[in-house]
Amino acid sequence: MSTDTHPGPGGKGPRHALAVLSLALLTTLTACAGAAESAPEHPRTASVTPSVPAATPTPSGTLLVADFDADTVTFVDPAKGPVDSVEVGTAPYGLVVGADGRAWVATAEGVAVVDTRTRESLGRIAYATKAEGPAEMGEYRAGGMGIALSPDGTRVYVGVNVPDAKGVLEVVDTATRKVVDTVGVGRRPFDVDVSADGREVYATGHDSYDVTAVATDTLRARRLEVAPYGTEGGLGSWLKPHYAAVRPSDGRLLLPFEGERLAVLDPRTGRVTVEPMTANTHQHGTTITPDGTLLVVGTGPIGGDDEDASLTVRAPDGSERVVPLDGPHEDVAVSRDGRTAYVTGGFTREGSWDGITVVNLGDGTKRKVAAGVRPLGVVVL
Repeated sequence: MSTDTHPGPGGKGPRHALAVLSLALLTTLTACAGAAESAPEHPRTASVTPSVPAATPTPSGTLLVADFDADTVTFVDPAKGPVDSVEVGTAPYGLVVGADGRAWVATAEGVAVVDTRTRESLGRIAYATKAEGPAEMGEYRAGGMGIALSPDGTRVYVGVNVPDAKGVLEVVDTATRKVVDTVGVGRRPFDVDVSADGREVYATGHDSYDVTAVATDTLRARRLEVAPYGTEGGLGSWLKPHYAAVRPSDGRLLLPFEGERLAVLDPRTGRVTVEPMTANTHQHGTTITPDGTLLVVGTGPIGGDDEDASLTVRAPDGSERVVPLDGPHEDVAVSRDGRTAYVTGGFTREGSWDGITVVNLGDGTKRKVAAGVRPLGVVVL
């Protein structure tokens, strides 16, 4: 389920409390003025009065979301809603959390590091890839998009979007917090994934119809085309890859298209096979459970005969259940016990909303919970 300065650690003392109260007042005044839901010129800061004191470790099962229309990440109690937020940088997109509790967040300004246990900023890492002009908002902004962590936790891999050019995969050493390598990948790297053995990284190039497989020891890169509908239409086509999931059983990549076709990519050979899907809707975010159950977010219609937003629950044998969702959604994470899915309402395009749909994967029941500012990427702590 993804960015150039180094601010010091964020404190949680009286100044923080005053800032939170000021932001809460500003948010209330803005809401009373009838602020529009569309992306603002400048990032908003999520205003949350902490219900969990900073001295209290973040409870297991808390959600962490990237606030794409702000400069924060938000901690969310899946039963009650937002509990705290931390500034990270403009337009955070993807995020990943290691076993040590540190979150790595791909923003327009750099890779931000957050201690999720204490809910404090640990600074931001500058990209080696420089974008012209100031950090911006929106789907086509420069900076980090997909992001992944090596299995041993020593490397972070972030896909950096370079407008009107090919993307770059940047490699961050998690000990020194510095970019140590870069390699060219496809255009607009929506997603970055790592093989189970850590030997390859996969960057999904949305605008180049491909996955770039990068060997982590040599940085040798191979372009693997994934275009079950062909490439006609180029940058204007809707029928392009977005997010991928690595299948635990065989290491193949699963890339859903339009609720109609599942592209199954063998990264060793580059061969793509296509399996049918049933949701008939434009699809984005994916995740996969240890038993191989694939979850796919349907964002909603892009054509006259498309169905509304949904969550596809696809069993390892290919059978599917489609859970309807109310309004556009973007990405998905699953609880540790595999029983609950959390689907963010951020959506990269128009129609986003500031919340998450919580889906019971057993019976398909669902409910909504508030969650940050246009929440995009999501992880379960």
